[in-house]
Amino acid sequence: MATLDFLKKALREKVATTSSPKQPLSDAQYNAGFDIIVKGSERATYEDFIVPELTHLLTPLFDSRTHISVLEIGPGPKSILEHLPSRMRWKIKTYDAFEPNIFHATSLEESLYPSAEVERPLPCLENLPKIYRDSFTLDHSDRGAVTGMSDTRGYDVVLFCHSMYGMSPKPKFIERALQLLDGRLRDGMVVVFHRDDTLHLPGLVCHRTSSFPDGVISVMSDDQSVGCFAAFVAGCTMQDADVDKAVRNEWRKLCRDSARYDQTHTGHLLFSSPNVMMAFTRHATTLGELTTHVPLAREGKPIKNRESCHRHPAAIVRPTEIRHVQRCVRWALEHEVSLTVLGGSHSSQCIQPGVVSIDMSSFNQVHVVKGREDKGTTWSSDSLVVAEGGCVTGDIISKSMAAGLTVPLGARPSVGAGLWLQGGIGHLARLHGLACDAIIGAVIVSVDSGQLLCVGHVPSQHQPAGSERPENEADLLWAMKGAGTNFGIVISVTFKAYAAPTFLVRNWVFPLSDRLGMRRKLIDFDKLVARKLPRNCSADAYLYWDAGQLHLGVTMFEPSIAKLTSETSTPAPAFVTAILGTEDSFKIVDCVGLFDAEMYVSGMHGGHGGGKTSSFKRCLFLNDMGSAGIADALVRAVETRPSHLCYLHLLHGGGAAADIAADATAFGCRDWSLACVITGVWPRDQDGTEPARAAMRWVYDVVRDLLPLCSGAYGADLGPDPRDAALASKAFGQNMPRLARLKRELDPSHVLAYACPISKAPRDPKLILLVTGEICAGKDYCANVWVSVFVNAGLTARVVSISDATKREYAAATGADLERILLDRAYKEQHRPALTGFFLEQVRQRPRLREEHFLDVVHSAGDLDVLLISGMREEAPVPTLSHLVPESRLLELRVETSQDMRLARGDSQDNKESPDNVDTGDKDDNTPLTTLNYRPNFIFNNNTAGNEAIEKFAESYLLPFFHRDLQRLADMIRPVSNFPRQGIKFRHVLDISQQPGGLALCASLFRKHFAGNWASIAAVVSCEAGGFVFASALAAQVNLPLALIREAGKLPPPTISVAKSTSHISSLGAKSIEKRIEMERDVISGGASVVVVDDVFATGKTLCAVLELLREAEINAENVTVMTVAEFPVHRGREELRKRGFGRVNIQSLLVYDGV
Repeated sequence: MATLDFLKKALREKVATTSSPKQPLSDAQYNAGFDIIVKGSERATYEDFIVPELTHLLTPLFDSRTHISVLEIGPGPKSILEHLPSRMRWKIKTYDAFEPNIFHATSLEESLYPSAEVERPLPCLENLPKIYRDSFTLDHSDRGAVTGMSDTRGYDVVLFCHSMYGMSPKPKFIERALQLLDGRLRDGMVVVFHRDDTLHLPGLVCHRTSSFPDGVISVMSDDQSVGCFAAFVAGCTMQDADVDKAVRNEWRKLCRDSARYDQTHTGHLLFSSPNVMMAFTRHATTLGELTTHVPLAREGKPIKNRESCHRHPAAIVRPTEIRHVQRCVRWALEHEVSLTVLGGSHSSQCIQPGVVSIDMSSFNQVHVVKGREDKGTTWSSDSLVVAEGGCVTGDIISKSMAAGLTVPLGARPSVGAGLWLQGGIGHLARLHGLACDAIIGAVIVSVDSGQLLCVGHVPSQHQPAGSERPENEADLLWAMKGAGTNFGIVISVTFKAYAAPTFLVRNWVFPLSDRLGMRRKLIDFDKLVARKLPRNCSADAYLYWDAGQLHLGVTMFEPSIAKLTSETSTPAPAFVTAILGTEDSFKIVDCVGLFDAEMYVSGMHGGHGGGKTSSFKRCLFLNDMGSAGIADALVRAVETRPSHLCYLHLLHGGGAAADIAADATAFGCRDWSLACVITGVWPRDQDGTEPARAAMRWVYDVVRDLLPLCSGAYGADLGPDPRDAALASKAFGQNMPRLARLKRELDPSHVLAYACPISKAPRDPKLILLVTGEICAGKDYCANVWVSVFVNAGLTARVVSISDATKREYAAATGADLERILLDRAYKEQHRPALTGFFLEQVRQRPRLREEHFLDVVHSAGDLDVLLISGMREEAPVPTLSHLVPESRLLELRVETSQDMRLARGDSQDNKESPDNVDTGDKDDNTPLTTLNYRPNFIFNNNTAGNEAIEKFAESYLLPFFHRDLQRLADMIRPVSNFPRQGIKFRHVLDISQQPGGLALCASLFRKHFAGNWASIAAVVSCEAGGFVFASALAAQVNLPLALIREAGKLPPPTISVAKSTSHISSLGAKSIEKRIEMERDVISGGASVVVVDDVFATGKTLCAVLELLREAEINAENVTVMTVAEFPVHRGREELRKRGFGRVNIQSLLVYDGV
């Protein structure tokens, strides 16, 4: 299947052989060809790539503006902006376009201003759009001449949506477009979508780039359509009619010969149409600021990855000092661009178009540190290896082996740091673990600040001057061990070293005659050989085609510290020879010789095609070859290979690599017996041609077949290619949410945007409502009504059931019909006992299962303002779970109803309240509220028919959480970094009192958000000192007395007192001592109701002391409401109160923050 670029060149070569002059396409001919492309399968390119990418790219810009102006270059008959979400289209107030085709220009004008019955796609335009029926050129001398605007204004977005064909030199057109951006604003953008997988723009640095390699154009195979399509791609016709007819016949033949045919597209020719997107900002021309200070790599540096070597980076710089790397990062941060890192150059992400790549090859030293040489540390006497970030595996193994040591790295000598940081599966993995498991420390340049960081254990003599220990050191070291390419630029890595072994390598090769024999041999290898080997041995298998026949190759690696010779080597274990027979060959090699002992290097296809091949691979982790159809899927994979050079490589897992807990390192995929490397291979002289593309398609086809059967995916090969998205989602197992949050924290500016993809951490909902209560009280019904109230108020909201997670796991484990489990009440009741038993067994095996399910529901909800969760049976869910979502306001809303009302409703709400909660053994939903040892935040009595009461409750108590006054209050709180000590981000809540109107606003919000009746409150209570500020303002507004709580000895007798621990903030400063607090004995009558006001609610220690004091004053906890300005759930203050017996105290906080 030819690409359009290849086809264009071939079509024009046909024209070049004729003497007749050619002529450009007429507007009608161009329109007809354009219509064929857009109506073909390229529609998917718009739906799956252009529109989503444009939406994602422009959202931050649109969110920061109320008025957006756009200039579109060559939009065609309709603007792509019509497909943006309505919230974005409404902000477009100015639209202009250059469209030289008269038919397209007319259609564009009609589409922007349709008949009165049809809504305009850009409904808020302030003026008629200017459609210039002309090509966009470089001739205009100033912005005003192009836009019709004054020289002081420009556009927010300039958009090239249908490629840059005919524009030369392309960089000049981008620079011209950049001049048209509004010079007063810093975040305007030029966006280019180009129908080709390469776009060379020397001298320009792109802000973001992405690709869509799967684009396909479908053309009807009739002569008229093919001829019209060919002329459009060639961009010309012949002036002489007879010559034109002859050329078109040749064009048709060429198109049909170059196309791919597919049964799902009968009667059509298919052509590859990869697309690339590049976005530029005003920083696009700042490359010189970097290259003036950092050396460039030499021209023609070889790049091993075959995809990357055809891309055009903005530049490849080669730092020779650490300060050069820091300069690169700080330049990227200043100019809001990304970087890639070039090590062994095996990964597809090491070079990206328009992006600066950092070649680390100058950092190529390997240091062996004996235990006695590592002075002044707490590390044991084990030897270490310190490898700089530009080293490759062969360098490390050679240098280590000279000292009698080794490191468990991968199997290829030329791979670099990307392998060690993202896993590293080698032949010592079963004995010593993965490469990333041997990492005990690293020196890193932070991509958040450019600081030089030292994490974990780094020998003192290899800690660079000026390096610092980060506050989040433990998190960063955890992330480096399996996902390290995402979190910093590595200067050096410190490995734990092991004694260097000698390897006995045995080989078997079995010709296979049929599918059944292949399947049986695979299962025998897995169950009867690989699973029985001791952990010091590993066995790999290969499925490949050679000499006209399918083969299974097996290689067994047996490392030994004792020196091996042919005389001292022992036979293979009996259980191995029983299945495999006597080996065909064996050799004894050291750690360096092991590189050449791989079967695909030394035995297959004449030594991997004589070294003149290119390859593309992806790796999945598999378990139990005999189950779930895995063996059959592998057989199908080999049968469908596009070339005899393609093969499957099965690497042996388990052992030490599996001993490590999945969450102990970022490498979360530990449960696998075989890693299947799907390797597409083609002759190197066919790079970029259809055989290469076919091999890559085969790899992804096999991945698609195996993905539902695998236990994970290997991240070391993955990059930003959208075809890798499904693999990336399985690359880190249960660690993905933690990694996503660390990525947001440690690389907030996306400097390393093209590393192995980590799912974007979704913004947790601002408000999470746990809808609990009695069975058949109408919880789900109420929840859905509340969702509609939020949506009508312009918020995004949805309701989900937490019990669905258990049902999915149960269906997967038992084969039950998931859809019926979720939707069919009778079917669900049949499975209830088994479902309950399954859940309880899961809880026994995974004690944190409830927390896992809660986080899964929250993190999978997407970007929402409000998430309502039903089916929650956790006791005291807010105190128990709020620390898990510290950036969200978590509330419990309990729904109650009377028995009479439940019966009166009949099925009107009950059919939406089926008993689908899994019995977790927690308290029954019918537990009386008065017997609970905690207090829900809200109680809704669902005792009236219809929706009015439900809606009114939401309007009165829930929507106020989104009132703009809360944001005004939050804006008055100043964040202070590194106070009261390094690494702390302090929220200066008392700053509210120093803002004009701040205290009045805060007191007003307290008054409005109080869920009780102010007439029943006897006093406002507050403990010094921060609380006094806000409590006095509130007491004045509601005309209530203020009861003061102070340190012992500051109030006149008689008083009552209790011991008080230091507050959270005080405990962060100087050494603290326990104090006593007191209040006057008769300031509040016993049994009265009070409101306690404080500035901050964190650990709850101060509040517990206040409540103890109130109890001494005979104030019942149920008569106390606590109101605070700011709550910090991460410190688990609510849980502390519940443990101390104050769970029934109602706590209301105006603001919720993560941190201090």
